[in-house]
Amino acid sequence: MPIPPEVTGEEIDPDVRQELMSLPKGLAEDVSRNLVMVARLIDEDPEEAYGYSKVALRLASRVAAVREAAGFAAYATQKYSEALAEFRAARRMSGGVELWPVMADCERGLGRPERALAMAGEAEVAKLDKAGQVEMRLVAAGARRDMGQLDAAIVTLQSPELASSAVHPWTARLRYAYADALLAAGREDEAREWFAKALESDKDGATDASDRLAEMDGVEFVDAFDESDEESDEESEDVVVVDDEDEDDDLDLDEDDTDDSVGDKS
Repeated sequence: MPIPPEVTGEEIDPDVRQELMSLPKGLAEDVSRNLVMVARLIDEDPEEAYGYSKVALRLASRVAAVREAAGFAAYATQKYSEALAEFRAARRMSGGVELWPVMADCERGLGRPERALAMAGEAEVAKLDKAGQVEMRLVAAGARRDMGQLDAAIVTLQSPELASSAVHPWTARLRYAYADALLAAGREDEAREWFAKALESDKDGATDASDRLAEMDGVEFVDAFDESDEESDEESEDVVVVDDEDEDDDLDLDEDDTDDSVGDKS
């Protein structure tokens, strides 16, 4: 797959670059350039990112960072079975637990929420950092909802991290998930409060909390450039509004003109 010439591979994370040092220099450069493309495209064009990940995987399948990137690219395109296999391989190679929550979410994607819940109770969760533990809580709550256990999902999200007023990168998503669960349970007033809290902490636009709030308030957004509006404007330009008083004046003038013309003829 073509890679823009300005992509050198130097843009890659230093830790990943360190892993690639085990490869011959030219090969390491090719792999790193493909990984850069994966990172650039995974949000805006997941399918294309997936294509670059397959190239990197073909070139260096024994590098943990490559298997992890391939896993995330497959995950972004909802290829959950493939993603889970790549995450498992990356975990075997690296020995880390960072991928545990997304592996559990892959189980959800495969229609196995009970396995995701089982993973939420494993010893690996205690080894995760705070962000990882919050992510695991989100996955567990999602699994509860998959199983129709809405009240249990709400309880799962109730945590010190949710109650804290401190704002972290994961705060908005946690508050949003809690608001969404409350709304699904019919607790609209509480849901609105938590959507507002999610919006307040969402500095990067990670959620659509503002849209959800507007929807709850009955606010509809209209496209200012809607074609039907333009047609209406054009039609309104063709309509001439006649003031009643002006019309009466015109009639009076016509009568005067008629009298004058008759007089001329006589």
